[in-house]
Amino acid sequence: MNRPPNRRILLIDDTPSIHEDFRKILTPTVEHSVELDEMEAALFGTTTKVQTQAFELDSAYGGQEGLQRLHTAMQQEQPYALAFVDMRMPQGWDGAQTIEELWKVAPDLQVVVCTAYSDYSWEDLLLRLQAHDRLLILKKPFDNIEVQQMANTLAAKWDMARRASLKTIHLEQLVEQRTQALTLAGQALQQEIDERKQLESQLVQSEKLASLGQLAAGVAHEINNPVGFISSNLGTLEGYVKQLQQMLDAYQQAEEALPSGECLDQLITLRKAMDLDFLKEDIPLLIRESKDGIGRVTQIVKDLKDFSRVDNNEKWQWANLQQGIDSTLNIVASELKYKADVIKHYQPLPEIECLASQINQVVMNLVINAAQAMGPERGTITISNGIEGDQVWLEVADNGCGIGADSLQKIFDPFFTTKPVGEGTGLGLSLSYGIVKKHHGDISVRSEPGKGTTFRVVLPIRQTDKPL
Repeated sequence: MNRPPNRRILLIDDTPSIHEDFRKILTPTVEHSVELDEMEAALFGTTTKVQTQAFELDSAYGGQEGLQRLHTAMQQEQPYALAFVDMRMPQGWDGAQTIEELWKVAPDLQVVVCTAYSDYSWEDLLLRLQAHDRLLILKKPFDNIEVQQMANTLAAKWDMARRASLKTIHLEQLVEQRTQALTLAGQALQQEIDERKQLESQLVQSEKLASLGQLAAGVAHEINNPVGFISSNLGTLEGYVKQLQQMLDAYQQAEEALPSGECLDQLITLRKAMDLDFLKEDIPLLIRESKDGIGRVTQIVKDLKDFSRVDNNEKWQWANLQQGIDSTLNIVASELKYKADVIKHYQPLPEIECLASQINQVVMNLVINAAQAMGPERGTITISNGIEGDQVWLEVADNGCGIGADSLQKIFDPFFTTKPVGEGTGLGLSLSYGIVKKHHGDISVRSEPGKGTTFRVVLPIRQTDKPL
């Protein structure tokens, strides 16, 4: 919106006649004569007269009064473009102090110093006021044309300075808006980069799980057959040993019926040399331990397949949460062996509709984090679960070092980690958060430094709105 030129002038002088002189110069009364206008038109033709906008002159007879008028004008949003200030005013402030006070209120006010005396040298005045670009001097007695030129020039200068200031403010606003837009765009770009990295990490993790599933399938195929016949052979061998033991018992009974002689002495010597009584006790124990070992190998292969769950091609299915937890614990047993004891507080749970391999991955991340939070002393990891309405919950609690309040707020942020450089990617909990949210569930954490941390996962039993 274009504003009209500012022609408002403030005159501060203690002499009333000076005010009358300025009014005659700056606000003259223009009288129009119809006869004269008609005569000019007849002689010179119709001409367009340039209408000069009149000045609006306000008077003050002292520095304090002038300052008050300036305050009022600024409050009414009708600023003065310039002020004529008398230098010598015996009552109250002199011109220099008046100008200092005026500029505190309106720093852009143009000022003309009116003086007939040399109370201050021009250099001293400029040095005191530090305003070479806003200050002119008018020596008394002054010329009318000089006053008009100063008024016109300084009023135009004030208008140009104001327009330049408004344009500068407008440009600064545009720059600020553009900066904000660029900042938002940068934040959006960074968020997209983080999301892409997270998706890439999820893809890599999925590929690892797929490879693990294929490995498990290969292991099952390659190991189950020899494990099967070893287990079968051990069963058969156990039967044979029992038969041999029956025969050895019969020989021992027959030994008692033999008469004393060389043959009996040889049998007794051989039995003692072989330590037959120890063999009869140890062989069944070895067979039983071998069968237990084969059973553990079979269970590990089964747990590996259950953990990876690659056979389902990431399809939603009904799965046993506790079975998945136990399979995961078996997979990470070596990670826990020397760091913590695992305590289970299980409650009967219904099967839940989920992506089983991804839920197992969440459990694995939480358990490994709990193990890594342990100090030099062996700790405890407590796994609890339960059911609340149409949801099930799982808690993994440790008595480790805990997490500080500042870190707790960022614990699920991608790439955030409290571990030393090279010991963590900062993606485990972020990926876990994404998996839980994908299941329309919730994951939260509570922790106290020095006392431990508890992660709580809540999952719906049924997925009413399955994600793609």
